[in-house]
Amino acid sequence: MTETSGFALSSTLGLTLVVLFGLAWVLFGWYLGRANKTHEDFALAGRNVGFALASATAMATWVTSNTTLVAPQLTYQFGVWGMVGYSFAALGLILFAPLAARIKRLMPNGYTSGDFVRLRYGQSAWWAFILISVVYAFGWLISLGMAGGILLEALSGLDYHIGMTAILIICVGYTLFGGLRAVIATDFIQALIIILGVVLIAWFLIDTVSLETIHSEVQDNHPQLLDLLFPAAIMFLFNNIFFGLGEIFHSNVWWSRALAFKGSVAFKAYLLGGVLWLPIPIVTGFIALAAPQLGIFPPSADMVGPMVAAEVLGKIGAVVVFIVVFSALASSLDSLLAATSDLVTRDIYHKKLKPDAGDKHLLRFNRYSILGLGILTWLFCLPKIATLGALLNFAGAFVASTIFPIVLGLYNRRLSGRYAALAMTLGTLSGLAGYFVVGFYVAALVSCSVSALICGLGLLLSKHKFDWQQLNEQEEHSA
Repeated sequence: MTETSGFALSSTLGLTLVVLFGLAWVLFGWYLGRANKTHEDFALAGRNVGFALASATAMATWVTSNTTLVAPQLTYQFGVWGMVGYSFAALGLILFAPLAARIKRLMPNGYTSGDFVRLRYGQSAWWAFILISVVYAFGWLISLGMAGGILLEALSGLDYHIGMTAILIICVGYTLFGGLRAVIATDFIQALIIILGVVLIAWFLIDTVSLETIHSEVQDNHPQLLDLLFPAAIMFLFNNIFFGLGEIFHSNVWWSRALAFKGSVAFKAYLLGGVLWLPIPIVTGFIALAAPQLGIFPPSADMVGPMVAAEVLGKIGAVVVFIVVFSALASSLDSLLAATSDLVTRDIYHKKLKPDAGDKHLLRFNRYSILGLGILTWLFCLPKIATLGALLNFAGAFVASTIFPIVLGLYNRRLSGRYAALAMTLGTLSGLAGYFVVGFYVAALVSCSVSALICGLGLLLSKHKFDWQQLNEQEEHSA
């Protein structure tokens, strides 16, 4: 394989880094997976995850292709509000902290977010929720797979399909061997890499280009990027808040962790994870503002972050960028594979198709699910259907509709399943209408607003009184 000119890394070096990291993570996952004896060990790490690992996995999982590639893309497109608005997604982790503690108390033996919706609201709401969860999960999985290809292509010129295939094989491999135990352990290492790497990149960028130079260039030639009244950017700011809340509140990625953390760890872990995550999209987004000064005009906006960093730091910097973004992708992709396979195994296969399945059978099927999800994601990633920002915000129309049904379902006994199902269904449809008629930056905002109105109507009209004990008793019976 010959070197590709014009890129910070040679294609040979890019591929070598992928292979080395892949072998390291897969072997580590295999080593950790030896401790998994039951399906509960595999799916929930024995429900005994401590504070340090819990905080690291919360932060690292939320540092995704969104944070490292889409935050620069949105800053490049929307300016200051792009990076600040993206940082507001930390509210999702911070506000989920009390919900996580509540989930742990109400469902000490629960497995998934789908368990909660089915027991709390019934079958109609459960079907709506599962559809939303599956669409979101595949949207996020596809964006992460695409990001692996985009990263290698931007840094080394290596074909998009090679990078995309590599990241999927690696993450499927160690998740398949180790389950949630391997996911959380690798997240701890990846969290340290991400924090140190992002700080290093920002330090060198400021030292090389300087804040004054970047500000002058943007102010003179791209003043709209500094305009705090830029209408589309303001809409994006509020849209992103609700998108982030919907992503976390509904997703089994976060519910499975709340159920896996031991004792009272969940509240503190999510709170600290959110605080640690908050500055990262500001730093990664800021990188994009240096692009005009450096004469960088990427072929696709989601390449701007790695291209700027590699230009400033050279080959060593490109290696650092690769390691940071690869760690961010892996920390999210493995989590999503594990959590979605749990949802498929528990909610669809065990509850609907084979209720008499034994523990070993479920453990085996869970692994098959991870492999199947990886293959499907690879097939969807092949055509590179959209930019990362557009793809992710399409999912915002779905997940934002779940915010109020989830929160009210956890804290209020009056909301019935019929209104919860309507809120999620009509909220999603209206959000999709906003996405296609107005733009991606209003999808989550419209979806959440419609869902909130229906939930409010449900609280006024419903005479339903849910018994919280049903969550615990039925779970213990079915566990």
